[in-house]
Amino acid sequence: MKQALVDDTEDVSLDFGNEEELAFRKAKIRHPVATFFHLFFRVSAIITYVGCDWFSRSFVGCFVTVLLLLSFDFWSVKNVTGRLMVGLRWWNQIDEDGKSHWIFEARKVSPNTVAATEAEARVFWLGLIICPMIWIVFFFSSLFSLKLKWLALVIAGISLQAANLYGYVLCKMGGESGISKVTASFLSQTVFQTACPRDFQKPGLEGLEIHKY
Repeated sequence: MKQALVDDTEDVSLDFGNEEELAFRKAKIRHPVATFFHLFFRVSAIITYVGCDWFSRSFVGCFVTVLLLLSFDFWSVKNVTGRLMVGLRWWNQIDEDGKSHWIFEARKVSPNTVAATEAEARVFWLGLIICPMIWIVFFFSSLFSLKLKWLALVIAGISLQAANLYGYVLCKMGGESGISKVTASFLSQTVFQTACPRDFQKPGLEGLEIHKY
């Protein structure tokens, strides 16, 4: 009887590593600087736009300031914060034949790489989704209040932030659910042609590449 009891207890193993890793992912922000700047530029652009009439009477100064903040936000979110906070990245490149290639990458999860924390992912996606919705509200408020001079700035804000949103949505879908190349190319073509018809070339169906790094 004693021997049987010993054999039963030998198979029992206590593994606290997964629990510690889960608590780490839920609680800690591993990239505080990237998390800060992920929200700083876009929130600053919104605050500056709302307070332009209060802080300054120079339309040109306010226009340039908000546009610069939006541009800094677009670059930092596209090239830095998405890669660090959620392990996603997207960009466009032109090959030697002049064809446009849309490339979406998602980091592979391996024992050697530390996965993004849930806190960082939550901040990333909330900031990425909520701010374009605020600019859409600004669009209708400017339109209905006949502040037509601000429409160009509001459209620029919607275009830049919607471009990042849809780019990362395609990265997320391609990395998790194996979205087909045709579907991803069609969505990217529709989004970027609508947002910036002159600045982006139309991506061909054969030009889409989905990688993992």
